[in-house]
Amino acid sequence: MSRHEFQPGRLIAGFFLTLTGVIYAGDAGEAWDTPWFVVIPLVTAGLCLAAAAGTLAHGVRRRQRRALHTREAQGQDSAP
Repeated sequence: MSRHEFQPGRLIAGFFLTLTGVIYAGDAGEAWDTPWFVVIPLVTAGLCLAAAAGTLAHGVRRRQRRALHTREAQGQDSAP
């Protein structure tokens, strides 16, 4: 199984979009009544949080790669 890097921004965006779908599915199934404008703040907040998490994760990955390259250039062992 191939491994890939964890992308928390996509996880957060997927969660909020799935939550929005569940809310509207409940409305369509007449389990509750949801106003049409609920989707705007929910999706906007989810996408903003996803962008912040993705930017933070990218910065952490870039810093780790830079530290690894610095250790390798100095001839130190890369294992912790």
